[in-house]
Amino acid sequence: MKPDTLFALENAAWPALLMDASGTVLRANEAAVKWFGPSLQNPPVRLTEAWADTEASPDKFLAQWERAPRPTVGLKLRARGGAVTEVPVSICAFTREGQRFFLLQLPPEAPPHADSGSAHKQKLDCALQLARTVALDFNNALTSILGHTSLVLSRMDLGHPWRASLLEVEKSAARAAEIASDLGTFSRQEKEPRTQEAGNVNQLLQRTVEFFQHNIGVQQITWSLLLERRLFTAKFDEAKMQQVFMKILENSIQAIADSGRITVQTRNLELTAATQDRNVQLAAGVYVCVEITDTGCGIEPETLPRVFEPFFTTKSAKGHRGLGLAWVYGIVTNHGGGVAISSSPAVGTSVRIYLPAGRKVVRETAAPSDDLRGSQTVLVVDDEEMLLSMAQTILSSYGYEVLVASSGQQALDLLAKGAPPVDLVLTDLVMPKMSGRDLVESIRRRWPEVRIIRTSGYVWPSTRQDEGNYLQKPFTSQELLLKVKQVLAGDASSVD
Repeated sequence: MKPDTLFALENAAWPALLMDASGTVLRANEAAVKWFGPSLQNPPVRLTEAWADTEASPDKFLAQWERAPRPTVGLKLRARGGAVTEVPVSICAFTREGQRFFLLQLPPEAPPHADSGSAHKQKLDCALQLARTVALDFNNALTSILGHTSLVLSRMDLGHPWRASLLEVEKSAARAAEIASDLGTFSRQEKEPRTQEAGNVNQLLQRTVEFFQHNIGVQQITWSLLLERRLFTAKFDEAKMQQVFMKILENSIQAIADSGRITVQTRNLELTAATQDRNVQLAAGVYVCVEITDTGCGIEPETLPRVFEPFFTTKSAKGHRGLGLAWVYGIVTNHGGGVAISSSPAVGTSVRIYLPAGRKVVRETAAPSDDLRGSQTVLVVDDEEMLLSMAQTILSSYGYEVLVASSGQQALDLLAKGAPPVDLVLTDLVMPKMSGRDLVESIRRRWPEVRIIRTSGYVWPSTRQDEGNYLQKPFTSQELLLKVKQVLAGDASSVD
């Protein structure tokens, strides 16, 4: 039975919507189009754009309502013009030919726009929407820049005269990515966009050290990595903690004049009683300790107590603002940990970072840097042409057969052909018409054997399970290749 045969409120004076269980509007009467705006003019369409409830998406709300139905529910909806209004909505559900339908009706007196008292909030909503759009587009552009730049760097000889310039491009793009992330966080009005997840400190340190090994200037530095083989898991924000390690290693490199050694060590620490390390008071418990030691010039005794002070610096070169170690201290303490420094002039410096940990042991899953090649078929789905081109260039250069689709429907058509059979789908979550989430649901229903990686610069994964198969934009070529390798191997999680 067609949806229009079920809809008897076409000429009603009040807004009425006919929806299915997925939250798709199948029919909208003239009053609804007038209330919501032209986005509902040509059903079927998703209600997402008019949905302002942050606690649950339309499909999840309908599923919750089914478990505890109420005749009238207060819903926050976005009316024509963008104003958010809480409206008492009457809901009823019925089944026809095995399909579940929902009828939503708004009262005739529901205002199609917010009252004058909400004008300020409406302006803020518009500003936040603009910030979301800018952050999304910015992240897409940075993904292309970082992807291509890191690919060229991975193929370039270490002595190439342009390598230093490309490394500066990569560093600048990474800094711009931080700005885009801050903008995205502001647009969501969240203090913390993501919860800290248990991760592998060893892998993060290895990647960071590899970066410096290819970018250490004229110094002759010997690197030693003494990593605990069965390291405990620690919860941390990977991007922020990598910046901590990079700042400490930068200081170590600058402290070495011509030649020297930098040692990076990790170990498990189980304390049965409170322990003091310099300025750090550690409560009894389990920790991961990261110790970075250099044989550089060291720090004078009178200077050592002040190294964490904001704006204090012993570096005379322009651009040093004295915020580096203060910033390191802030990040580590926000993770519930501590930073201790010991040093002797002309001998060297040791920085110890303590992160609260659990007794679970991380599982090493990173593919070796020379083992990122593959031969499987990967379907890349994104509405941005530059990102399709970037992903195709990187993956095909490492042996993968790559298909591209600029929309969810085009991706489904390619999957339906089955030639060649697709092993993995890499899809953006934010796309017009069919979103990445809708595409993932369709693939899971029809091709459950196909592996999926979700990617976005704005939408965070909704569950811990999704985290394992999620790639945050912007990403480098190595991050893309590693994630593809992990997911195809059936092991996207790094934690037991």
